[in-house]
Amino acid sequence: MDTHTRFVEQVADAARSMQQASGTQRTLDEVVSLAPELIRGCDLVGISIITPDGIDTPAGTDEALNRIDELQFEMREGPCFDALEMHELVHSRNLATDTRWPRWGPHVAHEIGVVCVLSYRLFTTEDSLGVLNLYSREPEAFDLDDIYNGEALAAHVAVALAASRQAEQLGMAIATRTVIGQAEGILMERFDMSAEQAFAVLRRVSSHSNVKLNRVAEQLVRTRETPT
Repeated sequence: MDTHTRFVEQVADAARSMQQASGTQRTLDEVVSLAPELIRGCDLVGISIITPDGIDTPAGTDEALNRIDELQFEMREGPCFDALEMHELVHSRNLATDTRWPRWGPHVAHEIGVVCVLSYRLFTTEDSLGVLNLYSREPEAFDLDDIYNGEALAAHVAVALAASRQAEQLGMAIATRTVIGQAEGILMERFDMSAEQAFAVLRRVSSHSNVKLNRVAEQLVRTRETPT
């Protein structure tokens, strides 16, 4: 079996493993544990994702990786930003001498000891989700095969991450609809009203109190006290 075929099979196994992971965090942790096994020369792995508050790194190999990203966010420069804003792939053979990040590159090379990086934007046809960052302690650690293999892995990660997020959002939507239905049931039984009337009551209380409808429903279900 040649190297390419073996890698394709490894990625397929990794994709199935990620698919079995339950929840976004489990998916990200699975990727972090698998990437060093799939990409030759990879020492540290981190996944930064876009959140409503900015960029966060919820999954990484160790504290050194967290420090690398902390410095990127502090200095506002580094491959993570470039991958999100300008290029789908960012590659540096030697961070100590790379002029694109004059402060961050030499700093992490000296403090952390990583000198080579591959950063891949994680995206679907609709959204940019984040960045997969692969670091090596050796200069020029990643060759062309590693770059292509990382690209294939990043594509699988993006699909798995998108699917995991959609599943979580669906679960939240179902949970919200369930509690609203429970609140409607309480009102229907207590006041002998229809489902439409009960829902209208919840909406009116939500509007008048400036509290989201699902919060009004949760309070009613929890306290069994009729909203006023």
